[in-house]
Amino acid sequence: MTVTTGIERRVNVAGAAPTGNKARRRLSRTGKYVLLIVFVVVVLMPVYVLLVTSLKPPSDVSAATSWGLPLRWPWQAGPDGLTGFENWSTAWDALAAPLGRTFLLAIPAAIISAMLGSMNGFVLSRWRFPYANVVFTLILFGMFIPYQAIMVPLVQMKTALGMPSSIVTLLIVHIIYGLPICTLIFRNYYEGVPNELMEASRVDGAGMLGSYWRIILPLSLPGFVVTIIWQFTSAWNDYLFALFLSDANQGPVSLSLVNLSQGAQLSNYGASMAGALIASLPTLVVYIILGKYFIGGLMSGSVKS
Repeated sequence: MTVTTGIERRVNVAGAAPTGNKARRRLSRTGKYVLLIVFVVVVLMPVYVLLVTSLKPPSDVSAATSWGLPLRWPWQAGPDGLTGFENWSTAWDALAAPLGRTFLLAIPAAIISAMLGSMNGFVLSRWRFPYANVVFTLILFGMFIPYQAIMVPLVQMKTALGMPSSIVTLLIVHIIYGLPICTLIFRNYYEGVPNELMEASRVDGAGMLGSYWRIILPLSLPGFVVTIIWQFTSAWNDYLFALFLSDANQGPVSLSLVNLSQGAQLSNYGASMAGALIASLPTLVVYIILGKYFIGGLMSGSVKS
């Protein structure tokens, strides 16, 4: 007969508790991973369809085979004599020049909007001039006006000013419409910069402009990462402004991609899919390079110190 004392029972119970907690944590972690894998699969399903369709010759593409792997290697010709790689060649020939024009649009639009937004945010966060909050509110109105609502008057203004249907016109529009969001991000970010830094710069004899260039601007990398990614993506993926303010011969890649899908290549879905992948690669590269700084930049201006 074995007698169990109260101390032994407490030891057994105390020792069993961590084991149960560990099992629950392991089960919870497994559930999270399973849920994340499901989300990843759902997100990557369209990419899979794009990729496998782009590697199929036109004769092998149909609604019934859209989920299936290519029936032959991409360099092997189908019954129509075309290969899967020719889809990529066709798409590149159609999109090479528009891609170059889109880089000339997206890169300056992102950098100039971010720089102007940084200056606006610095002034609105540090210079308490009369009606500063009113000015800031009026700037933010630009974020809430739907683009569709102003498209007709915008086209009329473009025509009245004699502006060409080109990348230059789109660049000006994207810079202007990028200012509200860039100003908001930088103003919130600069609100968290300690006042002691500004006071130290004034003691050293620096004015407002000197404080901005020497103190604030070197600290603004997280804000610039966020605004540049945001503006680059917005300008690169824009279709509405491009449709109304440019044309297929002078417009960005979004217009040429639509022409590739709906023009003479309507029956060649492989070329359209390859074009969609080519057009999306630059934004993907930007997010891969700068993505780890994106969330940190957003959060850095969300809480005041």
